[in-house]
Amino acid sequence: MAGPRLSRRGAEPQDHWPGFVDALATLLLVVVFLLSLFIAAQFALGKALSNRDAELGRLNSRLGELANMLALEKAKVKNTQDRMALLLLTLDQKKQEAAQKDAEIASLHSALESAQTASDAIQSALDKEKAISKKARDELAILNAQINALNRQLATLNAALEAAEKKDALQKTQIINLGKRLNAALAQKVSELARYKSVFFGRLLEILGDREGVHVVGDRFVFETDVLFASGSADLNPQGEEGLAQIAAAIVAISKEIPSDIDWVIRVDGHTDIVPIRSGYASNWELSAARAISVVKFMIRAGVPPKRLVAAGFGQYHPIDRGRSPAALARNRRIELKMDSR
Repeated sequence: MAGPRLSRRGAEPQDHWPGFVDALATLLLVVVFLLSLFIAAQFALGKALSNRDAELGRLNSRLGELANMLALEKAKVKNTQDRMALLLLTLDQKKQEAAQKDAEIASLHSALESAQTASDAIQSALDKEKAISKKARDELAILNAQINALNRQLATLNAALEAAEKKDALQKTQIINLGKRLNAALAQKVSELARYKSVFFGRLLEILGDREGVHVVGDRFVFETDVLFASGSADLNPQGEEGLAQIAAAIVAISKEIPSDIDWVIRVDGHTDIVPIRSGYASNWELSAARAISVVKFMIRAGVPPKRLVAAGFGQYHPIDRGRSPAALARNRRIELKMDSR
């Protein structure tokens, strides 16, 4: 006899809903965590871009200031050129007046010669008529009166001639003095600047000596940028700052000796080789300008007056070595310093 069977309907049913809720909650937490990471990453990226925009704005502002300084200096040069043109125009006018006076003097000389010729003719006639009759003597008296009148005219012409010659000599002296003063002023400014350029050149030679990576080309000091910067960078390395600090100190010392009426600047020219830049800067031109500006900023921090500094970037367009060897490329990667007039 078979035992009693359990009915399936009497078994307790299984509840799957709590497990589903736990899985859904876990998935929701994962999604929230990923959204938090995404928001944090977006915030960090936005802050980095904001800092970069601020730095670009500062650089653009600095470039604008440099452009304004350049425009002011150009205006000063234009003003000086206008003054020189006015002086030259005045000099030309004086020369024209002198030429006119020379013509007047020549005319007076011609009149004087004509009067002298007439006087000689009358005197000759008087000598021939000394033995003639009273009528001839009367005529002779008339001739004497004419001679006296002519002599008075001759004296007047001589006085006018002497006055014209004195005035002409005075004007010629003024013209000569004006030209001499102009030439002397120009020569003095050039000679004074040349003298201080020589002092600047000599002191830098004493400071730099036979330092590796630095040499002289004409009236410029050339620093190979491999000594000052890392490849593709415009940030000065410690070794480069140490060398530039000595040069900046020499410039500060010299600036105190140069009179304030001499317009001078230290040109800082940046150059690169012909190898295209691959990162950090859009072109070699921008890299050369950034390096020149870095040197200028360091010198300003070292005490050099900002108005005595000029930064320029030339890219790869002014090489000093046309070769393609590593040594030639290194020579073309350079910073040049030169004292010049504004």
